[in-house]
Amino acid sequence: MTPSDQLQSAVLMGKLMPSTIASIAEYLGAGLPAWAKSSITELLEKRCWGELNDRFYRELEFGTGGMRGRTIGLVTTAAEAGTPGPYGTPEHAAVGSNMLNDFTLARAVIGLFNYTKGYLDARGDASEPRLVIAHDVRFYSRPFCELAASIWAQLGGEAYIFDGPRPTPQLSFSVRQLKAHAGVVITASHNPPHDNGFKAYFVDGGQVIPPHDAGIAAKVAAVPLGSVPDFLATDLARVHLLGRDMDDAYMNAASFAVVDRSVLRGSGLKVVYTNIHGTGAIHAVPMLIHAGCNVVLVTEQMAQDPRFPTVKSPNPENAEALSLAVATANRRACDVVMATDPDCDRMGVAVRGRSGAMELLSGNQIGSLIAEYRILKYKELGWIPSEGSPNACIIKTFVTTQLQNAIGRAHGLKVVDTLTGFKWIAAKIRVYEERLKAAMGPEWDYDKTPFAERAQLLRKHSTFFVFGTEESYGYLPNDYVRDKDGNAACLMFAELCAWVAAKGLTVPEYLDQVYLKYGFYLEDTINIYYEGASGSAKIRRILDTYRTSRPAAFGDVKVSEFRDFGRETILDADGDEIPKQDLYIVTLANGYRFAARGSGTEPKMKFYLFASDKVVCEAELAAVKGRVRAELDRLKRLIEEDARGRAEG
Repeated sequence: MTPSDQLQSAVLMGKLMPSTIASIAEYLGAGLPAWAKSSITELLEKRCWGELNDRFYRELEFGTGGMRGRTIGLVTTAAEAGTPGPYGTPEHAAVGSNMLNDFTLARAVIGLFNYTKGYLDARGDASEPRLVIAHDVRFYSRPFCELAASIWAQLGGEAYIFDGPRPTPQLSFSVRQLKAHAGVVITASHNPPHDNGFKAYFVDGGQVIPPHDAGIAAKVAAVPLGSVPDFLATDLARVHLLGRDMDDAYMNAASFAVVDRSVLRGSGLKVVYTNIHGTGAIHAVPMLIHAGCNVVLVTEQMAQDPRFPTVKSPNPENAEALSLAVATANRRACDVVMATDPDCDRMGVAVRGRSGAMELLSGNQIGSLIAEYRILKYKELGWIPSEGSPNACIIKTFVTTQLQNAIGRAHGLKVVDTLTGFKWIAAKIRVYEERLKAAMGPEWDYDKTPFAERAQLLRKHSTFFVFGTEESYGYLPNDYVRDKDGNAACLMFAELCAWVAAKGLTVPEYLDQVYLKYGFYLEDTINIYYEGASGSAKIRRILDTYRTSRPAAFGDVKVSEFRDFGRETILDADGDEIPKQDLYIVTLANGYRFAARGSGTEPKMKFYLFASDKVVCEAELAAVKGRVRAELDRLKRLIEEDARGRAEG
């Protein structure tokens, strides 16, 4: 049977979704390389209906983190396997409209180029569109990077790539440093090894937001698959290679994460660091050493390895990912463990408590500790008035702990909540930047103005960004970079640890002091994974039924408020309207809250749970912690049970 006959047979048997059939037909008729057609034929012959549906039921689309998907299928065909590369990597990334491969990548690059060129043309800018591309250590990351640069150059643009893997924050910085019009990172962050991604950035060094994200997506969708084969031969003759000079420029900027350099200098802080096989050691290690830390490396995890062989998941949120580092800290009598994910935009930690045991901190706890310390230090050094300032702010996401709202308000700072994703934090920073530029005039250069001077000007004419954070282990110290920065986070947390140690405290003891000052806050999450086409439908059912059939109570706790960010007009602390999104924040009668949203980067439904209680004195803190934990656990079970019921319909 021909592929067309096999496809028609599948239609008659009802084994493939209509969208799958249309996508397969398009791929078969697009003139793609012979191996791609052979791969589809093999899957049809073997009747791998589930695999075909998962690969072809939709176009890989942009979410909150850009475009992510599998590069290696659950079933690898002989044509894809070809001559395996290092680590047994299939020769070709898996074919499919819902997979990240040469074809979906090419369409994304062409669409991004067309949008960027149109953006420049509309402003009367005759410049060649300039693109910077970075990549992590994942399967196909380097080939994807080189192919993207080659396509951009073939289209008439100017493309820059690094001489090897680099972290995401360096890409964000380099877009601004090179005055590029767009940027791309080839990464899937902390996703499983079989995934990769395409994160798009715009002229400000932040990830694309509306209207640019929708505009780019429309341009990508308009690229005919049949036009892709003309661009599949990689040619780097016109591509610029970046190296040490850009590394030095980034590290110089990232070093401003340290507020008071005297705190770390001479502290002798002993840090265990692991890059979990990713890009972090390129910059985090030399910066920590230069700042004054004694750094011990987790040698088993230093190799850049796309399999991430020593962990179940290369995610510093997970205790298991830090287990080797904790063991190293115990063996070498170190004070703190720091771990960054493969593209080094997230950082997780473990700290030594008074008993001598290492304790893991959550992203909410880390962010709260850093926020409190930085505000105190900025006030001490005179960057912020002692009474605070409405023109100085911390920016966080709605799904990040309310403890940071309490900290900011108590210090007299503005606290700005944004939608989930650091691109929204970057967008607010850009608003403050543009406001200052308007006040200073067209000849004034924002990026060339020394940081201390810029901070004072922002506080006078706009808003000074003090700190940005999200619960998923992302932190940003200043506006040099417009995405979360694991390298800078290591410096910030090291400074905090040295300062706390100088006070004769452990970090957990200092965290308790924060609770005594502001109240006890506890957070938790529920992640419900639903893979493939059927899973996507279940996530959609949960989101839709939350809107059409709002929950009224969970057990004996009634719902007191339900906020629908997809339908209501909601303003942030600056009076700016929050973009519409399928996000729900539910407040319960006991004051606890939770947020519900579909992940923009993984096939899962996410719930963020928030609890808090007052603490009158230190003696009752332990009892408050236990009481809040028990009640949150009870509500967590009820919320998850309700969600799973909604998913099944």
